[in-house]
Amino acid sequence: MGNGGGRLRRLNRCVMLLTDTDFQKFRSHYVDVGRQLEQKHLQFLNKQQILLRRRFFSSSTRTAESQPQLSPDIINIMERKLNAIETRHAHLQVVLNQPDALPDEYSTANKELKKLRHTIDLMTELRKKHSEIDGLKLLIAETQDDKDMYQMASEELGQASDEEKRLRYMLLKSLLPKDDADERDCILEVRAGSGGEEASLFAMDIFKMYEKYSLKKGWNFEILDVAESDLKGYKEASAAISGADVFGKLKFESGIHRVQRVPVTEKAGRVHTSAVSVVILPQADQVDVHLRNEDLKIDTYRSGGSGGQHANTTNSAVRVTHIPTGLTVAIQDERSQHQNKAKALKVLCAKLYEMERSRADASRSRLRAEQIGSGDRSERIRTYNFPQGRVTDHRVGITSHSIDGVMEGEHLDMFVNALILQQEMDAIASFTSGQ
Repeated sequence: MGNGGGRLRRLNRCVMLLTDTDFQKFRSHYVDVGRQLEQKHLQFLNKQQILLRRRFFSSSTRTAESQPQLSPDIINIMERKLNAIETRHAHLQVVLNQPDALPDEYSTANKELKKLRHTIDLMTELRKKHSEIDGLKLLIAETQDDKDMYQMASEELGQASDEEKRLRYMLLKSLLPKDDADERDCILEVRAGSGGEEASLFAMDIFKMYEKYSLKKGWNFEILDVAESDLKGYKEASAAISGADVFGKLKFESGIHRVQRVPVTEKAGRVHTSAVSVVILPQADQVDVHLRNEDLKIDTYRSGGSGGQHANTTNSAVRVTHIPTGLTVAIQDERSQHQNKAKALKVLCAKLYEMERSRADASRSRLRAEQIGSGDRSERIRTYNFPQGRVTDHRVGITSHSIDGVMEGEHLDMFVNALILQQEMDAIASFTSGQ
């Protein structure tokens, strides 16, 4: 590490001595090398994903569009679980059709049926596809002498087989353990960690990265609160993000994000390392957490920071304290006291909901304090290295050499999708080992 740092400092001194023409040649060469490295890394990543899939799927050939062929062991496990689900579904239907069923029994059965509906629908589709495949195989056997019909039936059989694989894979995913919060909206919290003003500036960059990513996804990004530093960075900032399966997409972003770059306050051109903590919480409402008025202490005070004369002369800022847990949320982003109170309650509900989820299933997720960590530079899930133009996620070992694309929200999917894939592979491993 020490030799690497020395080489980087010598390289920086050499760059400062280059003419404009030489610098452009050097920069062009550096960009080309970076692209080549990124291409090689993506090829390596694709090979690793293929090897990972082969642990759980058979190695039969498949087209680029088709789903992986499930191994016989997984299919046998699936069939046992599907038979149990079908039996349970039939029993619940009987309960619903009983005229003397109690209201609680009826309500419970109806809720469980709704949860099983997606799996049952997939089973129905798969059986129809099996009938279609059997019919096509029979047609092929009967049309050996009719080349045109034989070719058409063969092509349709290939398409039907690909669709059958897709339906089987969808069925497998429907049987894997689910986090009911994945379909919820989320609360994003970004806080500056170690690194002083540079950490606050990077916290602002990270917050805006998620804002740009959300907009590209068609999600709604509502800023809840921002506390600025002296250099207009963000000491901490929060937002509510709403859209399809937002929490399920972003939940793995929780953790320490480390940055390595030359701060704007650095006069000698030295690279500094700073850290920012990111927390993603599933949104909840007062019904989810049983929020009671007597458990809340609500204080109002004058807003600080930007906002003009109005912000400093009215008690528009709101601080909500949940007395049983001691959790406190303060919001002063809006001029209206009622709007700030509504935002504060939204954040408080999300925090209480996550605490209840963690207590109910500690193995499913780490506690919020563990997500945040100490904010120290050594605890990191991802590193953003600006001098080398790369972003590395240390959990899945993926590196992007387009740091500008990541910060603009363009290439963030590279990490989001890889982490979701890893979760699916881990779930499949648990699915098979638990039988």
